[in-house]
This record gives sequence, structure tokens and C-alpha cells, in this order.
Amino acid sequence: MQSQEGHVRKLIAATFTSLDGVMQAPGGPDEDPTENFTLGGWTFAFWDEGMDLSAAGFDGKDRELVLGRKTYEIFAGYWPNQPEDNPIAKTFNATKKHVASRTLKSLQWNNSSVLGGDVVAAITALKAQPGQDLQIIGSGNLIQTLQGASLIDEYNVWMYPVVLGGGKRLFEKGAKPGALRLVSSSVSKSGVVMCSYVPAGDIPLGTVG
Repeated sequence: MQSQEGHVRKLIAATFTSLDGVMQAPGGPDEDPTENFTLGGWTFAFWDEGMDLSAAGFDGKDRELVLGRKTYEIFAGYWPNQPEDNPIAKTFNATKKHVASRTLKSLQWNNSSVLGGDVVAAITALKAQPGQDLQIIGSGNLIQTLQGASLIDEYNVWMYPVVLGGGKRLFEKGAKPGALRLVSSSVSKSGVVMCSYVPAGDIPLGTVG
């Protein structure tokens, strides 16, 4: 969906998590084994045809991608090498990709550019520009930073029925407190709970009973 003039386009975060909130290496054993993580590929056994990747933004359709360095390197090493008729590869390869990195200076993947300097300022400026909504996929460190700056407008979280016991989490210690409002939810045949949330201000406090 194209943003209208004067309208700030949305920044949407889409991620897979375990029941204990871990988002590290959902796609395969070699995806991200850092910090001795040995359970990569934990989503594999739960896929079924009723899970709509596009609805949650995981395929990047009609959106520009915002990626952290690690996720960019994983994607750039995989998607350009897939068959041209692969629909996700076709979308990822064609769309604009904005990469948050302090170390990468030049990017080889088609339509990729580095968000230099202050990533919060860079994303704020991107949101104010006309264009498609912005989609974060994976990129846990980047999500932490942008969540703290209140820049994420929607969270699409698919929670898998596994407990991983350790690894990089969607919200680490120090995340900015805040309420979320559930806007949609469904459950796959394999037990994956697929939810969409939007920020809803401060957490209302009280005493039960």
C-alpha cells in the first residue's frame, strides 16, 4: 500500500518466536549459531499450508525491507541464489532494502543501501518519505533499538509451541515498557499462534480484586 502525501508510512516488525520469546535462527541449524546456539531450525516441523506468510509481511510483498546487518547477510547469501520463479526470492530481490550497519560500507545485493549514522534518525526520516510501508524481518538488535524509540507501529509475532531455553529474544532485558493491543490472531493446525499487535500507550496498573 502506498503512503499518501503527508502520511507517515508504517514500520512493521515480523518475527517468529518460541514460547519463551527466543527468535534466534528459526530457519536452519547454520542460520545463526552465535553464543553456542544449537537449536537452529526450530520452526521446521510446524509449517503447514494454512500459514499465510504474506499477510504477516514475512515475504515482504508490497513493502520495503528494513534489516539489521546479521539478517541482511543471511538473506543476501541465500535469496539471490534461489530460482527466479520462487515468489519470495522474486520479491526480496526486487524490493528496496535498508540495512542498519556500522561496519558495512557497500552492499552487493540488488536495491540495498546502508542506513548510516544514527539509525533512529534514519528510520524516522524514512517513515516520513512517500513509499511503501517498511517491514523488519528478524533483526533482533534493530527491533530492540527501534522499540525503545517508539518507532515500530505493528508487531506480527508467530509463537511456536517450543521452549528453547536460551538464545536471542524478541524483547531483551531493558526493553521499553508499554501496552500492546491485539488486532488479529489465529492458530495453525500445528499449534503456531499467529498474532498482530499495535502499541497502546502506557501499561494500565491496578490491583486485582
